[in-house]
Amino acid sequence: MADLVKAMRDGYRTTIDFTGAGTVFEEISVQPPGLDIGTPIDTTTMRRTKYRGKAPRKLLDAPDGDLTVAYDPTAYTTFATLLGNNQLITVTFPDGGTRAFWGYAGSFIPDALEEGKRPTAKIKIVETDTNASGVETDPVETPATGTGW
Repeated sequence: MADLVKAMRDGYRTTIDFTGAGTVFEEISVQPPGLDIGTPIDTTTMRRTKYRGKAPRKLLDAPDGDLTVAYDPTAYTTFATLLGNNQLITVTFPDGGTRAFWGYAGSFIPDALEEGKRPTAKIKIVETDTNASGVETDPVETPATGTGW
């Protein structure tokens, strides 16, 4: 019998940690980097009679993630040092499971500051899958140990 798939019921309490960030922001929404195989390879030849030929690519891509945060003004200084700094990033899911990957903050863009509105910022998360020594490194997914729900 196949294992029962446990789906997340709520995204509440998803957090993300950059190795060197400290606590300069609090997550409002977390969109981890995804997975994408890319556009298909066109394998069409003149011998095809009805359909174009296609083949899948072999390498995965990790489309950028996005983070919306409430931030401390010192985040400017911290993110100036984090932008482009390849490091271990860990997403912790509501059930306590984690996904750790190598990547960097690609941008820190504050939203407009307005009276009566909480200051927020958007942070782009770029997954590199290359460790500090320049070696290709798979993300590590660690399931939660308890039910977490």
